[in-house]
Amino acid sequence: MSDMTVSDARARLADVVDAARVQHDPVYLTRRGQRVAAVVGAEDLDTLIAAAEDLADILAARAAREQLEAGEHAVPWEQVKADLGLA
Repeated sequence: MSDMTVSDARARLADVVDAARVQHDPVYLTRRGQRVAAVVGAEDLDTLIAAAEDLADILAARAAREQLEAGEHAVPWEQVKADLGLA
């Protein structure tokens, strides 16, 4: 049940939610043959969001290291706190 029309999903909402939640299988909703949305289990979504945030942190750290290796100066901690309104 990976693809179904929005109309079919409306008629079988409980089945769609169960497939996404229990089987950890996203259900893609289509309109005129095009995927327009997806139903995923809440726990699966939380896991995906956490992974995306972790990846963003890793990429930011990599970029910061590359800037330092390229000779750019680090921003002093006191300046960071002041910029964030923490000082």
